[in-house]
Amino acid sequence: MRPRDRQSGVSLIETLIGMAIVVIVLAAGAPSFSTYLQNSQIRNAAESLQNGLSLARAEAARRNTNVQLVLGTGSAWTVGCTTADANCPASIQTRSAAEGSNNAAVTTSQVITSTNALAAAAAFTTALNFNGFGKASTLPPGNSALFDITNPTGGTCASAGGTMRCLRVAVSAGGQIRMCDPKLTATNPGNPQAC
Repeated sequence: MRPRDRQSGVSLIETLIGMAIVVIVLAAGAPSFSTYLQNSQIRNAAESLQNGLSLARAEAARRNTNVQLVLGTGSAWTVGCTTADANCPASIQTRSAAEGSNNAAVTTSQVITSTNALAAAAAFTTALNFNGFGKASTLPPGNSALFDITNPTGGTCASAGGTMRCLRVAVSAGGQIRMCDPKLTATNPGNPQAC
């Protein structure tokens, strides 16, 4: 009698145990992955808005005319000339909210820079104009425009105790455009990411 050769490989029980471990690890990581995806939509919308505002400012200076960024639904926007003609179209570039940030929402406000308080009535709600010098001509002198990007589908902002890392794009009256994190305002004022 000849002894049998040993079988090599994985048994059915070992395979099932391995699959169970993988399922447990994926189930544990699913909530944080979902939060990551929702935060990514906020980041995409904020970066897109910052780029759109920079484009509007650059086109206004390049064309030496008034160019505006007009907000659409959600995080959609359009950059175009305020007075369209053959040299300056009404739509230079557009961005749909479906481009990576369909759950993001943008709200606007205006800050009086000298007092750092919100203006009672904002000079703009959906359109911000830049003149031929690259300045935000819609704003009264000394005021800044704020675009707050949130994700109501993902939850509340971290600054209000939630899990979403909401962002803000600020435009000074002189035309400087920067993105910041509103949560870092009071806790870390020396941080360059703070608003």
